[in-house]
Amino acid sequence: MNNRTVLFLVVFAVTLLITVFTLPAFALPTLVQLRTALKAAVAEENGGFGFDVWATVVDRDGLVKLIAFSGTARGDQWPGGRVMSAQKANTATAFSLPSLALSTANLYSAAQPGGIFFGLQSSNPVNPAVAYTTSSTYYGSSSDPMIGYKIGGVNVFGGGLALYDKNGKLVGAIGISGDTSCADHNIAWKVRHKLVLDYVPDGVSSTKDDNIIYDTVNGVSTSGWGHPECSTEATQIAKDLPNTNPISQ
Repeated sequence: MNNRTVLFLVVFAVTLLITVFTLPAFALPTLVQLRTALKAAVAEENGGFGFDVWATVVDRDGLVKLIAFSGTARGDQWPGGRVMSAQKANTATAFSLPSLALSTANLYSAAQPGGIFFGLQSSNPVNPAVAYTTSSTYYGSSSDPMIGYKIGGVNVFGGGLALYDKNGKLVGAIGISGDTSCADHNIAWKVRHKLVLDYVPDGVSSTKDDNIIYDTVNGVSTSGWGHPECSTEATQIAKDLPNTNPISQ
Protein backbone atom coordinates (compact mmCIF):
# COMPACT_ATOMS: atom_id res chain seq x y z
CA MET A 1 0.00 0.00 0.00
CA ASN A 2 1.61 3.26 -1.14
CA ASN A 3 1.65 6.55 0.76
CA ARG A 4 -1.08 8.14 -1.41
CA THR A 5 -3.45 5.25 -0.67
CA VAL A 6 -2.74 5.47 3.04
CA LEU A 7 -3.33 9.23 3.00
CA PHE A 8 -6.61 8.77 1.14
CA LEU A 9 -7.84 6.18 3.65
CA VAL A 10 -6.92 8.41 6.60
CA VAL A 11 -8.72 11.42 5.12
CA PHE A 12 -11.75 9.26 4.29
CA ALA A 13 -11.89 7.84 7.83
CA VAL A 14 -11.64 11.28 9.44
CA THR A 15 -14.32 12.68 7.15
CA LEU A 16 -16.62 9.75 7.97
CA LEU A 17 -16.15 10.24 11.71
CA ILE A 18 -16.86 13.96 11.48
CA THR A 19 -20.02 13.26 9.47
CA VAL A 20 -21.30 10.66 11.92
CA PHE A 21 -20.72 12.76 15.01
CA THR A 22 -22.26 15.92 13.56
CA LEU A 23 -25.47 14.33 12.31
CA PRO A 24 -28.62 15.33 14.26
CA ALA A 25 -29.81 12.84 16.86
CA PHE A 26 -33.14 12.51 15.12
CA ALA A 27 -33.97 13.72 11.62
CA LEU A 28 -37.24 15.25 10.52
CA PRO A 29 -39.43 12.92 8.43
CA THR A 30 -39.05 12.39 4.71
CA LEU A 31 -41.76 13.52 2.31
CA VAL A 32 -42.89 9.91 1.87
CA GLN A 33 -43.15 9.42 5.63
CA LEU A 34 -45.12 12.64 6.03
CA ARG A 35 -47.54 11.77 3.22
CA THR A 36 -48.08 8.27 4.57
CA ALA A 37 -48.80 9.49 8.11
CA LEU A 38 -51.00 12.32 6.81
CA LYS A 39 -53.17 10.09 4.63
CA ALA A 40 -53.60 7.61 7.47
CA ALA A 41 -54.63 10.33 9.93
CA VAL A 42 -57.08 11.96 7.51
CA ALA A 43 -58.71 8.58 6.89
CA GLU A 44 -59.69 8.40 10.56
CA GLU A 45 -62.63 10.22 12.16
CA ASN A 46 -61.50 13.68 13.24
CA GLY A 47 -64.78 15.47 13.92
CA GLY A 48 -64.66 17.84 10.97
CA PHE A 49 -65.89 17.88 7.39
CA GLY A 50 -63.68 14.99 6.37
CA PHE A 51 -61.84 17.18 3.86
CA ASP A 52 -58.34 16.56 2.58
CA VAL A 53 -55.69 18.81 4.10
CA TRP A 54 -52.26 20.36 3.68
CA ALA A 55 -49.29 19.65 5.96
CA THR A 56 -46.10 21.67 6.38
CA VAL A 57 -43.05 20.73 8.44
CA VAL A 58 -40.52 23.37 9.51
CA ASP A 59 -37.30 23.06 11.45
CA ARG A 60 -36.61 24.75 14.76
CA ASP A 61 -35.69 28.00 13.00
CA GLY A 62 -38.91 28.07 10.97
CA LEU A 63 -37.27 26.98 7.73
CA VAL A 64 -39.79 25.09 5.60
CA LYS A 65 -38.59 21.51 5.06
CA LEU A 66 -41.61 19.62 3.74
CA ILE A 67 -45.04 20.33 2.27
CA ALA A 68 -47.60 17.65 1.44
CA PHE A 69 -51.31 17.16 0.84
CA SER A 70 -53.54 14.21 1.62
CA GLY A 71 -55.58 14.24 -1.59
CA THR A 72 -54.69 12.88 -4.99
CA ALA A 73 -53.95 16.29 -6.47
CA ARG A 74 -53.27 19.77 -5.07
CA GLY A 75 -56.76 20.91 -6.02
CA ASP A 76 -58.35 18.36 -3.70
CA GLN A 77 -57.62 20.64 -0.71
CA TRP A 78 -58.53 24.26 -0.14
CA PRO A 79 -55.75 26.18 -1.95
CA GLY A 80 -55.62 28.68 0.91
CA GLY A 81 -54.76 25.92 3.35
CA ARG A 82 -51.24 25.52 1.98
CA VAL A 83 -49.90 28.79 3.37
CA MET A 84 -52.04 28.48 6.50
CA SER A 85 -50.45 25.11 7.28
CA ALA A 86 -47.03 26.75 6.99
CA GLN A 87 -48.16 29.60 9.27
CA LYS A 88 -49.30 27.10 11.88
CA ALA A 89 -46.01 25.20 11.74
CA ASN A 90 -44.05 28.43 12.05
CA THR A 91 -46.17 29.53 15.02
CA ALA A 92 -45.79 26.23 16.86
CA THR A 93 -42.00 26.25 16.65
CA ALA A 94 -41.75 29.99 17.33
CA PHE A 95 -43.77 29.83 20.56
CA SER A 96 -42.67 26.47 21.96
CA LEU A 97 -39.60 25.85 24.09
CA PRO A 98 -37.45 22.83 24.90
CA SER A 99 -39.28 22.67 28.22
CA LEU A 100 -42.81 23.73 27.21
CA ALA A 101 -44.91 23.03 24.12
CA LEU A 102 -47.66 25.39 23.01
CA SER A 103 -49.96 24.38 20.19
CA THR A 104 -51.50 27.01 17.96
CA ALA A 105 -54.83 26.06 19.54
CA ASN A 106 -53.43 27.00 22.98
CA LEU A 107 -52.76 30.52 21.71
CA TYR A 108 -56.29 31.33 20.56
CA SER A 109 -57.72 32.89 23.74
CA ALA A 110 -54.39 34.38 24.75
CA ALA A 111 -54.31 36.36 21.49
CA GLN A 112 -57.81 37.81 21.88
CA PRO A 113 -58.56 41.25 23.42
CA GLY A 114 -57.76 41.02 27.11
CA GLY A 115 -55.51 37.99 26.59
CA ILE A 116 -51.86 37.93 27.58
CA PHE A 117 -50.75 37.75 23.92
CA PHE A 118 -53.33 40.11 22.43
CA GLY A 119 -52.35 41.05 18.87
CA LEU A 120 -49.94 38.14 18.50
CA GLN A 121 -51.46 37.10 15.17
CA SER A 122 -50.42 40.42 13.64
CA SER A 123 -46.85 40.36 14.93
CA ASN A 124 -45.09 38.33 12.25
CA PRO A 125 -46.58 38.57 8.74
CA VAL A 126 -46.21 35.91 6.05
CA ASN A 127 -43.55 36.54 3.43
CA PRO A 128 -45.61 36.55 0.19
CA ALA A 129 -42.50 36.38 -1.97
CA VAL A 130 -41.76 32.99 -0.46
CA ALA A 131 -45.37 31.79 -0.37
CA TYR A 132 -46.40 32.40 -3.96
CA THR A 133 -43.35 32.45 -6.19
CA THR A 134 -43.15 30.14 -9.26
CA SER A 135 -45.94 28.02 -10.74
CA SER A 136 -48.68 26.53 -8.59
CA THR A 137 -47.93 23.23 -10.31
CA TYR A 138 -45.18 22.57 -7.77
CA TYR A 139 -47.27 23.17 -4.66
CA GLY A 140 -47.17 20.26 -2.25
CA SER A 141 -44.22 18.58 -3.95
CA SER A 142 -40.50 18.34 -3.20
CA SER A 143 -40.13 21.40 -5.46
CA ASP A 144 -42.63 23.57 -3.60
CA PRO A 145 -41.20 27.13 -3.63
CA MET A 146 -41.60 27.52 0.14
CA ILE A 147 -39.11 24.74 0.85
CA GLY A 148 -35.80 26.05 2.06
CA TYR A 149 -37.18 29.43 3.11
CA LYS A 150 -38.75 31.00 6.18
CA ILE A 151 -42.44 31.65 5.55
CA GLY A 152 -43.15 33.55 8.77
CA GLY A 153 -46.71 34.17 9.86
CA VAL A 154 -48.63 33.59 13.08
CA ASN A 155 -51.81 31.54 13.25
CA VAL A 156 -53.71 31.16 16.51
CA PHE A 157 -56.21 28.40 15.91
CA GLY A 158 -55.92 24.62 15.90
CA GLY A 159 -53.53 22.69 13.66
CA GLY A 160 -49.97 23.56 14.68
CA LEU A 161 -47.82 21.41 16.99
CA ALA A 162 -44.15 21.41 17.96
CA LEU A 163 -42.08 18.31 17.18
CA TYR A 164 -39.87 16.70 19.82
CA ASP A 165 -37.55 13.79 19.03
CA LYS A 166 -36.79 10.74 21.17
CA ASN A 167 -34.15 12.69 23.06
CA GLY A 168 -36.67 15.36 23.96
CA LYS A 169 -35.09 17.85 21.56
CA LEU A 170 -37.37 20.42 19.94
CA VAL A 171 -36.62 19.85 16.24
CA GLY A 172 -39.36 21.86 14.54
CA ALA A 173 -43.11 21.81 14.08
CA ILE A 174 -45.96 20.60 11.89
CA GLY A 175 -48.93 22.58 10.65
CA ILE A 176 -52.18 21.16 9.27
CA SER A 177 -54.88 23.12 7.44
CA GLY A 178 -57.87 22.28 5.29
CA ASP A 179 -60.66 21.16 7.61
CA THR A 180 -62.15 22.85 10.68
CA SER A 181 -59.47 24.16 13.03
CA CYS A 182 -60.50 21.56 15.62
CA ALA A 183 -60.18 18.70 13.13
CA ASP A 184 -56.86 20.16 11.95
CA HIS A 185 -55.58 19.90 15.52
CA ASN A 186 -56.74 16.29 15.83
CA ILE A 187 -55.08 15.38 12.53
CA ALA A 188 -51.83 17.15 13.47
CA TRP A 189 -51.73 15.28 16.80
CA LYS A 190 -52.22 11.93 15.05
CA VAL A 191 -49.63 12.66 12.36
CA ARG A 192 -47.07 13.70 14.97
CA HIS A 193 -47.78 10.51 16.89
CA LYS A 194 -47.38 8.34 13.79
CA LEU A 195 -44.04 10.04 13.07
CA VAL A 196 -42.94 9.41 16.69
CA LEU A 197 -42.04 13.06 17.15
CA ASP A 198 -44.29 13.58 20.17
CA TYR A 199 -41.90 13.40 23.12
CA VAL A 200 -43.58 16.51 24.52
CA PRO A 201 -41.93 17.73 27.75
CA ASP A 202 -44.79 19.74 29.24
CA GLY A 203 -47.77 21.87 28.29
CA VAL A 204 -50.62 24.01 29.55
CA SER A 205 -53.38 21.41 29.23
CA SER A 206 -54.68 19.35 32.15
CA THR A 207 -52.69 16.37 30.84
CA LYS A 208 -49.47 18.44 30.79
CA ASP A 209 -49.12 18.49 27.04
CA ASP A 210 -50.10 20.77 24.15
CA ASN A 211 -53.55 19.32 23.53
CA ILE A 212 -56.37 21.68 22.56
CA ILE A 213 -58.32 23.02 25.56
CA TYR A 214 -62.09 23.45 25.48
CA ASP A 215 -62.97 25.56 28.49
CA THR A 216 -64.56 28.63 26.89
CA VAL A 217 -67.81 29.84 28.45
CA ASN A 218 -69.59 32.88 27.03
CA GLY A 219 -66.51 33.70 25.01
CA VAL A 220 -64.10 33.57 27.95
CA SER A 221 -61.56 30.79 28.53
CA THR A 222 -61.24 29.68 32.14
CA SER A 223 -57.57 28.83 31.78
CA GLY A 224 -56.70 31.58 29.32
CA TRP A 225 -55.50 28.96 26.83
CA GLY A 226 -58.87 27.79 25.48
CA HIS A 227 -60.13 27.32 21.93
CA PRO A 228 -63.72 27.51 20.63
CA GLU A 229 -65.49 24.22 20.01
CA CYS A 230 -66.24 23.23 16.42
CA SER A 231 -68.34 20.10 16.99
CA THR A 232 -69.12 17.70 19.83
CA GLU A 233 -67.37 14.97 17.84
CA ALA A 234 -64.13 16.93 17.45
CA THR A 235 -64.18 17.86 21.13
CA GLN A 236 -64.54 14.26 22.26
CA ILE A 237 -61.85 13.03 19.86
CA ALA A 238 -59.46 15.66 21.23
CA LYS A 239 -60.23 14.76 24.83
CA ASP A 240 -59.45 11.12 24.01
CA LEU A 241 -56.16 11.84 22.21
CA PRO A 242 -53.94 11.35 25.29
CA ASN A 243 -55.32 7.80 25.46
CA THR A 244 -55.82 6.89 21.80
CA ASN A 245 -52.59 8.53 20.64
CA PRO A 246 -50.55 9.00 23.84
CA ILE A 247 -47.52 11.22 24.06
CA SER A 248 -44.31 9.21 23.74
CA GLN A 249 -42.29 8.78 26.90
